[in-house]
Amino acid sequence: MTLEIITADLLAPLRHGFFTRRGGASSGVFEGLNCGVGSTDQSDIVRINLARVAEAMDVAEEGLVRVHQVHSADVVPVDQPFHDAPPRADAVVTAQPGLALSILPAECQPVLFADASAGVIGAAHAGWRGALDGVLEAALDAMEALGARRGDTVAVIGPSISQRAYEVGPEFFETFYDADPDNARFFAQGADDRMQFDLPAYGLARLRSAGVGVAEWTRHCTYSDADRFYSFRRRVHQKEADYGRLISSIRL
Repeated sequence: MTLEIITADLLAPLRHGFFTRRGGASSGVFEGLNCGVGSTDQSDIVRINLARVAEAMDVAEEGLVRVHQVHSADVVPVDQPFHDAPPRADAVVTAQPGLALSILPAECQPVLFADASAGVIGAAHAGWRGALDGVLEAALDAMEALGARRGDTVAVIGPSISQRAYEVGPEFFETFYDADPDNARFFAQGADDRMQFDLPAYGLARLRSAGVGVAEWTRHCTYSDADRFYSFRRRVHQKEADYGRLISSIRL
């Protein structure tokens, strides 16, 4: 099966993609394009999947640049592949052609950035904690340090968990409300004391408030489409042993 790659007109003509799980070599609960080296999938199979992504991105395998994601607001600028263990961070930026900046979400927001005129790109892993702590703004700051202009930068949020699938408790709501009472607009009332959080809308609001030129979400829900996407939350609900990781990538 060939790879399925979701693209966005905003990021054209740069090579980029939000890869679905289709077209990979993994089997079982990981069936498809599992790119998670931290999963319990067979490591040689994960390497095959990553090699397929690298080929699709037209880079050498070492040019598929990834960080050790920790739900932080930390950003790493790069101008060459990592030769040792990848740094702990949740965003990466570059002005170097030939590097495919890559993020591996389970259902958090993968965000791809580009100022094509300046030749600067970025990729961020923005779960609720990272987004709340400012990883998206930090990525834009780091891109500006490399010569990008914020108003000329576009940002696309890829497949993520949608509001209808993201049930949270009152303490979660309070965390956001305490940070900014205006954050209440990203929550809808659920059953009993539960609420539904709109992570992509929150990400878009943070990006637009930060002054990005244009921002959009691809409107794909990872939880609701098991044939195309992995989902940590769906794995928990279905009591599966593990889950795969998707990959999103962009290069100059």
